[in-house]
Amino acid sequence: AWATERVHHAWLINGPRGIGKATLAYHLTKAILSDGIAGGEDSLFGDPMPASLSVDPASPDIAKVKAGSHPNLFVVERGISPTTKKLETRIPVDRVRKAVDFLHRTADGWKIVIVDSLDEMNRNAANAFLKVLEEPPKNTLMLLISHAPGRLLPTIRSRCRRLDVETLPGDDVATLLAEKLPDVDEVERTVLAALSGGSVGKAMDLADAGGAELYQELVSVLATLPALNPLAVHNLADRIGQGAEAELRFQTIMELSAGWITRLARYAATGVSPETYLRGEDELIARLAPIHSLERWIGLWENTRRLEASSLAVNLDKRQTVLTALLSLSPNARVAS
Repeated sequence: AWATERVHHAWLINGPRGIGKATLAYHLTKAILSDGIAGGEDSLFGDPMPASLSVDPASPDIAKVKAGSHPNLFVVERGISPTTKKLETRIPVDRVRKAVDFLHRTADGWKIVIVDSLDEMNRNAANAFLKVLEEPPKNTLMLLISHAPGRLLPTIRSRCRRLDVETLPGDDVATLLAEKLPDVDEVERTVLAALSGGSVGKAMDLADAGGAELYQELVSVLATLPALNPLAVHNLADRIGQGAEAELRFQTIMELSAGWITRLARYAATGVSPETYLRGEDELIARLAPIHSLERWIGLWENTRRLEASSLAVNLDKRQTVLTALLSLSPNARVAS
């Protein structure tokens, strides 16, 4: 597309969180802003297109991109809230308006906007961004990252070229974890790689949250179904703890719980044993799947995700949220509405 001078102005880069979509966007940006990709007639009838996106690290343009000071690059992402001093949960409309102003400025060469990610824009921000997608200025390139494109406004999706990025094979994740986490036990790295779903970013987050140990404890708690052990459930909820890592541990427990429910639902629907990570998990899944109907398992999955989203949005008691989600898995419990 670049070589034929027909490059679309907006590219929707899709795939699960943590697989390198933003990394790809920055590689493309560095190559374009440092003339690493010689587009147009030079590529078609002169110099061939490069075999990769590798660029000269000594280039002053590369240094500016890394420092976030390149005049032809604008990044839209969540910032630190001036009131709570924490990372914002959504991208506000004022940040999008700044990006729109940037695109309408006069500049030499291409102007690039990276949005990381579109999923995190609030409704006003998404509507404001839609306007520039509909009428983009000349020499504009927008690299738009999305972890869940199905949740975006259809009008936004329809104005973008879609670029799907695949997850990494488990062996590649394990290799990268060995490089990045050399002090972590090999068995633990293997579990982290398996739980990551092909996402190095997710594997690293799991490692930071003690995900392998949390997963083993979660499976031990669920193994007592249909009658859960209240003490074991409370002990797992207590693992959230306090401090800066509490939210990460909360999200990890909730995500691992939702993942386990997903596998139970799939087994209930197909009778095919899903991938397992610990000894005895396949027998446990086969025993537990019949305690609920498929419809009930799906409702429990939706309930777990809804509880997690509500807790993060309005800062509910995260320990109580975990208790509610886990105790609802018992056949005698009622799913919160």
